[in-house]
Amino acid sequence: MSDNLEHEDLSLYLFVVLSRAYDSVMAHSNRSIQSHGLNSTEFGVLDVLYHKGPQPLQKIGEKVLISSGNITYVVDKLQKKNLLVRRASAEDRRVIYAELTKEGKEMFERIFPIHKEKIACAVSGLTDEEKIQASVLLRKLGITAQDLY
Repeated sequence: MSDNLEHEDLSLYLFVVLSRAYDSVMAHSNRSIQSHGLNSTEFGVLDVLYHKGPQPLQKIGEKVLISSGNITYVVDKLQKKNLLVRRASAEDRRVIYAELTKEGKEMFERIFPIHKEKIACAVSGLTDEEKIQASVLLRKLGITAQDLY
């Protein structure tokens, strides 16, 4: 087998292994999130607001990688569940912020440690040192792939 063909086969193998690992870990994450009556996007929005404080809707969409139309839909759903509220910016009334309600903050404080534990369990096949190595390598892989795009 030529070096080039081996390189391509190895790259495809890595892609398949990475995809399967991602799917398996995400299955744990999704089950955890869904057990609290949320979907992964709703959880992501709550996570951003909990850890970063009130945010403009546009910034939330960028952080959880969804479009402005979808962020409006997700925020509407979370507002109906009384987990967040919208507030107009004092400086620019065109900018709308979302912030957690007391109920939203309390819910996130209750469910996040459980979710964190589920993720820890899902990746328990690696030692702490291997997790660090994998994180460094996967970050490098992601940055390179993005730069080539």
